[in-house]
Amino acid sequence: MRTDARRHHDPQIRGFASDNYAGAHPEILAALALANGGHQVAYGEDDYTAHLQHVVRSHFGPYAQAFPVFNGTGANVVALQALTDRWGAVICADTAHINVDECGAPERVGGLKLLTVPTEDGKLTPELIDRQAWGWDDEHRAMPQVVSIAQNTELGTVYTVDEIRAICEHAHERGMKVHLDGARIANAAASLDVPMRSFTNVAGVDVLSFGGTKNGMLFGEAVVVLDPDAVRAMKHLRKLSMQLASKMRFVSVQLEALLARDLWLRNARHANAMARRLAEGVRGVDGVKILHPVQANAVFARLPHDVSERLQKRYRFYFWDEAAGDVRWMCSFDTTEEDVDGFVTALKEEMGRG
Repeated sequence: MRTDARRHHDPQIRGFASDNYAGAHPEILAALALANGGHQVAYGEDDYTAHLQHVVRSHFGPYAQAFPVFNGTGANVVALQALTDRWGAVICADTAHINVDECGAPERVGGLKLLTVPTEDGKLTPELIDRQAWGWDDEHRAMPQVVSIAQNTELGTVYTVDEIRAICEHAHERGMKVHLDGARIANAAASLDVPMRSFTNVAGVDVLSFGGTKNGMLFGEAVVVLDPDAVRAMKHLRKLSMQLASKMRFVSVQLEALLARDLWLRNARHANAMARRLAEGVRGVDGVKILHPVQANAVFARLPHDVSERLQKRYRFYFWDEAAGDVRWMCSFDTTEEDVDGFVTALKEEMGRG
């Protein structure tokens, strides 16, 4: 029986649940079409992946090497495996994505021990790292070998350049390496108004998980090795972890389109601006409390549980801590001022219902 492709959703429906909900940026779709047609060598030996290396080095220094992968969890697992021994452990914030939102993949797939540290704002400091940075000669304890930070964090907060530099210096002095989960790295750079290199390779980060899907790509991320001496067998680990794309040109060309000009920055600046507009719109509403500084494209708030449930029927978003009434609202590259203003109006209406 013949079935024709047809639209299965209403493109007018908008939400604030995740920047993963957004579609692909038109420039990304155009790049995919550009790469289509004809034959290119598979598994990363194509012209697009080769050119991507030059683009990545323009952002992250002459020694950077990009290894495109399918998704963010894969990028994190591959990166952390490349930095650790079988007995190695990774120090991270207790709110870190690798600890909370990756279904145990670093432990189950990567075979790693995560040593978590409670934080108030999702950010590690040298002092917090030292709570877990000990026992290297104790064979009964997993050996701390990596500090993993997220920029920006799971709570929407952003490390300053100096904060990351201090973490890298502290970790390296103790013989550890530094991994940066950059699922939203563009939003952090836009917030700080600095180049991405300033808080990655220049600051001393060894390996970066570079995120593209949350910033306009259709699919795909990359592990970016900033210090080649810090890793081992990246090519083999990527394949072993089921992250080697056969038609890699279609991941690479998206990363190139994002990074070759300023699309990464334009998208991130817009998403951040919409989050600020949203925060300002709800800040004065009685019964609504903004929980964390709005530094990127996320707004964390606390409001009555019943109000959130009613509002969710009008706009999709997630509870962050349902028992406390905490929610997370995310803005995307395609969030409009009308989207934000409509959401704020709906929130005020639901709050007024009592």
